[in-house]
Amino acid sequence: METTKDLTINIAYQRKAHHSDALLLELYRAMLLPRMIEEKMLNQLRMNKISKWFAGIGQEAISAGVTKAIQEEEYILPMHRNLGVFVNRQIPLNRLFQQWQGKMGGFTKGRDRSFHFGTNEYNIVGMISHLGPQLAVGSGIALGNVLTDEPKVTVAFTGEGGTSEGDFHEALNVASVWKLPIIFVIENNGYGLSTPTSEQYNCDHLAERGLGYGMEAVKIDGNNILEVYDAISKLAASIRETPRPILVEAITFRMRGHEEASGTKYVPKDLMDDWAKKDPVTNFEHYLLREEILNEAQIKEIKADFKALINKELKVAEKAEVVTANFYTETQDIYAPHHPSIVSPKTSDSSKKRYIEAIKDGLKQAMEKHPNLVLMGQDIAEYGGVFKITDGFTALFGRERVRNTPICESAIVGIGLGLSINKHKAMVEMQFSDFVTCGFNQIINNLSKTHYRWGQNADVVVRMPCGGTVGAGPFHSQTSEAWFVHSPGLKIVYPSNPYDAKGLLLAAIEDPNPVLYFEHKALYRNPEVEQEIPDEAYTIPIGKANLIQHGDDLSIITYGLGVHWAKEIVAKYPDIEADILDLRSLVPLDQEAIIETVKKTGKVIVLHEASQKGGFGGELVALIAENCFEYLDAPIRRCGALDTPIPFAKNLENQYMPLDRFEKALVELYEY
Repeated sequence: METTKDLTINIAYQRKAHHSDALLLELYRAMLLPRMIEEKMLNQLRMNKISKWFAGIGQEAISAGVTKAIQEEEYILPMHRNLGVFVNRQIPLNRLFQQWQGKMGGFTKGRDRSFHFGTNEYNIVGMISHLGPQLAVGSGIALGNVLTDEPKVTVAFTGEGGTSEGDFHEALNVASVWKLPIIFVIENNGYGLSTPTSEQYNCDHLAERGLGYGMEAVKIDGNNILEVYDAISKLAASIRETPRPILVEAITFRMRGHEEASGTKYVPKDLMDDWAKKDPVTNFEHYLLREEILNEAQIKEIKADFKALINKELKVAEKAEVVTANFYTETQDIYAPHHPSIVSPKTSDSSKKRYIEAIKDGLKQAMEKHPNLVLMGQDIAEYGGVFKITDGFTALFGRERVRNTPICESAIVGIGLGLSINKHKAMVEMQFSDFVTCGFNQIINNLSKTHYRWGQNADVVVRMPCGGTVGAGPFHSQTSEAWFVHSPGLKIVYPSNPYDAKGLLLAAIEDPNPVLYFEHKALYRNPEVEQEIPDEAYTIPIGKANLIQHGDDLSIITYGLGVHWAKEIVAKYPDIEADILDLRSLVPLDQEAIIETVKKTGKVIVLHEASQKGGFGGELVALIAENCFEYLDAPIRRCGALDTPIPFAKNLENQYMPLDRFEKALVELYEY
């Protein structure tokens, strides 16, 4: 019979004075329970009771050690293989089981699987499948702690494969520049699906990358629970005292496939055998037996208790409510609840303002009202932004709230979401809306889906200086609203005049949901667009169109610069009496106003600046055809720009824009 002296221990544990027997037992239990749950889930997978499983067997020391080393109120952003984080934050197991079963009692109401969820109750924010974006979200949470002067650390996980993504670079770079109190943990487990580390990076250790970011970095044995716990405890305490980011590379191994279907045939057998000897649970158990902190009877009792707990919680989950498809709840849960009260000025004081001045005025008043509002963007601090909208804001509100950012659109949008999770508001300025492509994933897959997936609002406004007619060429002139209207969860506004620009911006900032705010550069300083607007703050309801001109002959439906084109061309034809409907908001869309004007005139032309193919006008035409067909007296006309990139030379840009084609179509429709 094997004695405690004969027990094989392949990990070099170093017990220290603060490692009480109680702590050692706690760490053992913290690894053992997730291991036993995983073994049960593999059985459930074979029985088709869950659909997929990403096993963290062999990596438990990292999740358990990190979670036990930081405070319960500090946020953790885990990955697929971090079950130990969820278990050791004391989440009821039946809720985890329901999450994996797609039950109503899970954290996503059956809308997402695995660990793709967050819970503020337990200070956990899960990943999305794109791996890297959660690092910036963690940085945003950390920034929130800095702004409220709370001595807290945030921990964000990634795998060695995820370090190849641009999001990794952007998040670490910003965290370093801003000295954010966050620990980035790389779980280096040998393979990104089947791709070994030798094909992922060309350095000896990923921790070496910390030097490039001016960041402290350490490499630890990710299978040694004591080393993980001690390292994270020490680093977290230091960060709370002196806020800064630190990179931790935890060396471990993935003992099963990326997910169960992929298997491990690509892993050399001797490599797998070597790592099997370093199993963190078995080795620590042997260590505790040898140190006589545990005995076989106690281990048997602990495992029996855990088995009973797992089976009990699984029975609760199996009997739990199954998700019922409900059209109302599915569509309502896209957005965080918001019942805005329309704010009207208390006095009649007003001033003439240009479009750009109205935006600045609204932004200033929002900053005054909301001390938790943070502005972020390239060159927006002392320089005031390339269009000078935030000029003077640092003197008024300080550099903590008006923040210059590195050139990293993805990280800044992610940080905006992190701020929202940590009870702040964020405004992100895209220097030009064209650059939003570099933050596309964060907007489409994080901002837009977060509330639908796990009930977290994304209180972020993304300002989008957009539009052509200014000779700026293909990369500073696009009107990209059509890219985003297809993504449920976003709200999209597009004001055409100073009054709407201020009112819609203030409404967008009040809204707890992500809003893309398109502002046309050609309108910024155009004196012909100047308007008398209230000096005080006011709001315009998002989703309410404005009929700015009345007529019975035909309807023009447009937004942005298109409103001014419509007014200009109609003015050339005194005989044409047209309704001009300024949509103001594209999502949500004022369908009633559209249907009402079409029913009234029987003729309609849709106008927008963006390229016609795939443009938002197609959605409007479909809406009209489906709801107003019997009221139409002529075919619906649609006018957009040419289906080419926006050219630079003035005569080419003029041809690209739909103005001339709109004038021709307007006359033809009137005469039809």
